[in-house]
Amino acid sequence: KDIFRKYPNKYEGIIATLCENLDVLDEPEARAAMVWILGEYADRIDNAAELLTSFVDTFVEETVHVQLQILTAVVKLFLKQPSAGQDLVQTVLSLATQDSDNPDLRDRGYIYWRLLSTDPAAAKEVVLTERPRINEETDMLESGLLDELISNIATLASVYHKPPSTFGSTSIPVQRMSDPSRATSSATREEYEADDTPADIPVAQPVAQPAAAPAHTSAPTSVETPAANLLGDLLMDTPAQQAPAGGGGLNDLLGGLDDLGFGGSNGPPAPTIKYDGWLAEQQGKGLRVEGTFTRRNGQLFMELRFTNCSMQPLSGFAIQFNKNSFGIGPAAPLSLPMLMPNSTDTASLALSTTSPVQRMEPLNMLQVAVKTNVDVVYFACNVPFHTLWMEDGEMERKLFLTTWKEIPSTNEVSAVISNVGMSADSAEEALKRRNFFIIAKRNVDAQTMIYASAKYANGIAILAELKFATAAGTVSLALKTRGLDIVPGT
Repeated sequence: KDIFRKYPNKYEGIIATLCENLDVLDEPEARAAMVWILGEYADRIDNAAELLTSFVDTFVEETVHVQLQILTAVVKLFLKQPSAGQDLVQTVLSLATQDSDNPDLRDRGYIYWRLLSTDPAAAKEVVLTERPRINEETDMLESGLLDELISNIATLASVYHKPPSTFGSTSIPVQRMSDPSRATSSATREEYEADDTPADIPVAQPVAQPAAAPAHTSAPTSVETPAANLLGDLLMDTPAQQAPAGGGGLNDLLGGLDDLGFGGSNGPPAPTIKYDGWLAEQQGKGLRVEGTFTRRNGQLFMELRFTNCSMQPLSGFAIQFNKNSFGIGPAAPLSLPMLMPNSTDTASLALSTTSPVQRMEPLNMLQVAVKTNVDVVYFACNVPFHTLWMEDGEMERKLFLTTWKEIPSTNEVSAVISNVGMSADSAEEALKRRNFFIIAKRNVDAQTMIYASAKYANGIAILAELKFATAAGTVSLALKTRGLDIVPGT
């Protein structure tokens, strides 16, 4: 139908051929387009009423998108040929308003019914109004100007289709940032479209992301004073490296120090699931995806919320992940019923860590493909590091001491956290809730020392020391691990 609108009075000659081949139209999009043609050119097609009757007979079996087109086409037929469409319009209005559960279809049916019954002239002006010709303005732009407008998408330049220099000499172009969710190749998409098996959903190959610029820090220095020794006499005077104040990558590793309670309340985290936006409906072809990650009873879960912003039902949901740093993959198929237009549903997907491994950048990035009856959509999200800590990450005291000594000082990172709003006891409980196990706890010179350990699903262990200085309101945090790349920002 878009071809007829973009090139009016040019291809109407093929309408007769299209009408002769209605039986071969199986796809909903094709059937909806054909119904639009029958309604739009009802005054030119001699047997338009007969052809539309065949669609009305299968009205309840059609998708909502096709039903909406049938309703509008029959109303157009009635307005153009009242005698031919009178019985047909009463039938389809009854089906739309009384036998349908879809609110969009019912609302449109009631609107047409009231228009036709109260003011047929107004109905003709509304329904038969002339559609504007489809025109792609970007086809008329030079490639150089188009690139400049895209790079200034958030400015008036993209609105008026003029370069920034037109508005003044001090315009500042907006830098486009790379989007990991677009790290997909056309070859991958074509491969997917050729295979509808849910178990074989291909995910785009990872694209190297630009590494984050390291923060400027002073050169690490080894100190041996008791105050600076992060493990004190417990670890036989093992020196540690100094680091600038602030959480940095350690904050990301712990899932947000504020979430642990540093600088916040002492109570446990709220059980309400907070979803992050992962895929907007514009990029998801009408499907909006939000989600987060949780860990319950020793199992990692992806909490998903799907919203259908399109005009047709979505079904046949399937999901698959690309190879990733921790071997994360679905432990079971995605279970989600048909999603009607303008409706939302949630799903809790159990995950495993036994899939093929491939290092990603950033390390915790997960590339996802979601399939529906419409198409395949792609996006990327980041898995919080703390959700990957295992329930068996607790070390024996002797093993903790031995491991700390064996790990070189170059594999230690530290930070000082200011304005702490919780006690050492509260921090201990918060760490336990995230599978960061307490190995020892002691008070030394008005300071509380906590030693803890955690372990990732891939077996890499993290050893930590927290030194609470109550009077100063600070916490000195030090981490050691054999795999230093699991600490963000290092």
